[in-house]
Amino acid sequence: MAETRKPWHGVIVATSLPFDDDLEVDFGAYGESVAWLAEQGMHGVAPSGSLGEYQTLTHDERDRVVETAVANAPDGFTVMPGVGAYGGREAKRHAQFAKDAGCQAVMCLPPNAYRADDRAVLEHYELVASVGLPVTAYNNPIDTKVDLRPELLAKLYAEGFIVGVKEFSGDVRRCYEIAELAPGLDLMIGTDDTVLEVALAGGVGWVAGYPQVFPRACLALYEASLVGDLETALPLYRRLHPVLRWDSKTEFIQAIKLGQEMIGRRGGRCRPPRQPLTPEQEAVVRNATQALIDAGVN
Repeated sequence: MAETRKPWHGVIVATSLPFDDDLEVDFGAYGESVAWLAEQGMHGVAPSGSLGEYQTLTHDERDRVVETAVANAPDGFTVMPGVGAYGGREAKRHAQFAKDAGCQAVMCLPPNAYRADDRAVLEHYELVASVGLPVTAYNNPIDTKVDLRPELLAKLYAEGFIVGVKEFSGDVRRCYEIAELAPGLDLMIGTDDTVLEVALAGGVGWVAGYPQVFPRACLALYEASLVGDLETALPLYRRLHPVLRWDSKTEFIQAIKLGQEMIGRRGGRCRPPRQPLTPEQEAVVRNATQALIDAGVN
């Protein structure tokens, strides 16, 4: 698969970002995390996405995160940075840096400072696509003010601005409409708790969070779901779902970082404005994660 897959296919891990005690980026720990994910059989990483707390990073920090990911990526391992920004010029700047750094693709949110209309969205993606790297759209109407509806995605694809979409709406029904309106647009699983449903609807990639905690189990779930092996996928999906559903909650970064800590990896704190999990939230995440660890899931 590694020889023939497109760079945005497979399990692309939306990486969390470790900070030190002063909440400065720990680039050494991040590079080690990228290398570890490659060793676990993942197909790539997506740095500086929502899980990477891109909104709290300076341009210099974002650049160094991308450089660190590329430096620690073995041959054939994708680095697809998020280039989300309020404006198209800024998003284009991040895409250009990614290209110059040797990345194979970028992942781009729509402009989200306000509820942008279709003209603004089209211009935004045109600017990013003009850099010349393949662009995967990132549809996250839950956290942003813009919904990349199936008909809008079809327009973006027809114009040549995007090659795929990370579908984070959670509405699996629209996957079929996307396939009808834009048959060549690659559908990527965007929420960890819809892996099976979106894979069965035609997904060819998974921009994922929880492989940072349970990489082998998540890879097995993805591969079984992709080929419709329900006998393998469904029991595994049910088993993992108590943690996977946290990927769709506001506290997804904190939950995944806690899981990383629990398996002996670097997780740590988030930068403001994100706050620690409440004791009640932490107990739910900790119990669900520990149950899997105790059962030998890895």
